[in-house]
Amino acid sequence: MPDTLDPGTDTAADAADAADAPGAADATGALDTPDSTDAADSTEVVDVAVVGAGPVGLLLACLLVQRGLSVVVLEAREQGSEHSRAIGIHPPGLAVLAQLGLADAAISAGTPIFRGEAWCDGEVLGGLDISEAAGRYPFVLALPQRDTERLLRERLTELCDGRDPVRRGARVVALSQRGDIVRVRLAAGAGLRARYAVGADGARSRVREYLGISWRAVGDAQPYLMGDFRSEQSEPARSGVRGSPLAAPHMATTALLAFERGGVVESFPLPGGWRRWVVLTGRLRPEATADELAAIVRQRTGIVLDAAAGAATAGNDTNHAHDNNHPHDSDHDNAQRTARSISAFAVRQHLAGTMAAGRVALLGDAAHEVSPIGGQGMNLGWLDAAALAPALELGVRGGHALGSRALADYSARRGRAARRTVLQASFNMGVGRPARGGSLAARNALVRLLARPPFRALLAQAFTMRGL
Repeated sequence: MPDTLDPGTDTAADAADAADAPGAADATGALDTPDSTDAADSTEVVDVAVVGAGPVGLLLACLLVQRGLSVVVLEAREQGSEHSRAIGIHPPGLAVLAQLGLADAAISAGTPIFRGEAWCDGEVLGGLDISEAAGRYPFVLALPQRDTERLLRERLTELCDGRDPVRRGARVVALSQRGDIVRVRLAAGAGLRARYAVGADGARSRVREYLGISWRAVGDAQPYLMGDFRSEQSEPARSGVRGSPLAAPHMATTALLAFERGGVVESFPLPGGWRRWVVLTGRLRPEATADELAAIVRQRTGIVLDAAAGAATAGNDTNHAHDNNHPHDSDHDNAQRTARSISAFAVRQHLAGTMAAGRVALLGDAAHEVSPIGGQGMNLGWLDAAALAPALELGVRGGHALGSRALADYSARRGRAARRTVLQASFNMGVGRPARGGSLAARNALVRLLARPPFRALLAQAFTMRGL
């Protein structure tokens, strides 16, 4: 059961100033501010305005430009994120990247995960080979989000003949639909006009709020803590257990799921000899350090993560970081990267009431917030984009009557896929909860059962997002 993580992948519009709250939506679900918007409108009309330059918005923009449509991407952030948040690209996501000619580049930059193993108390409960799902890509690719975004940005610029269509620092504060035009107003007072607009602006989507689309919570929030450690910063499990999950050579391309009494511990390989570690916590711990994450991993699994590597130099003069004669440079850099990677987050799941309203569509986290436990959020957004791009092209080239039907079909089909994904993610979260006594025995028995034929092949299909 290879898990990957992508807490909040879509865009930093999520972090936009809450003081600029959306106004009241009109009866059609679109904000109408004609005076302030019209005065600042650009005379140019683009085919599609995409709000959000995260991996989902960038991929959609690439697909649209590849189809010959004119696109502008509006992003609230001045700079892209350097955090390695979404790391898992599932086989259907790789197939979408292949449409852009990026699959090979992504595979070269990433680390394939061929297998997942479930453990408890140092004992293997079962294994899952990704290849059992068949298909062109028999693995899940681990690639940090920053590298994925870089590949998409470069491809988008290439498709636009060297012109970058991303406008940074462009925070949307109003949206209106009138006739065959969507008007978008930005915080600086400027505006633009587009035939269609798309909200790829994350779970706190302003586009969704402006449209007055409902946002329904599914299940309870769960707190997690995650961080990245060098693979050689780990040591075998404590004595007395039956084996060490990381001892075997194949673990370099294997995801680890330790279903322990205190809650799940997950670990996935990353490029460059790193691994990501994720633990379920009893409460949100934004103040947690690398040492505290390592302590939880050790307490539950016996695996020792050396969070202190280079810690003695971590607080020293940063000028030493580039001094080739400094004996602790490698340890120092590793410790700094690990410290920067520590992140606490609460898993919440939501579904939008619809994924299209008039000439505006939603996709990715703006349309469905899915638990990152299972790594499906970014990939689900990419599959949304693959379905939305032809619908928008039909509307631009064939007229809105055809486009309206295509968008309605897009909303229905992708909404069903989102609901299925949320249910699967809820199952993943439930299996990883703390368990003791009879509950622990029952969970372990279930995991063993699912790791056997015929369920194993079905599980491989589900965890690689086949059919979504």
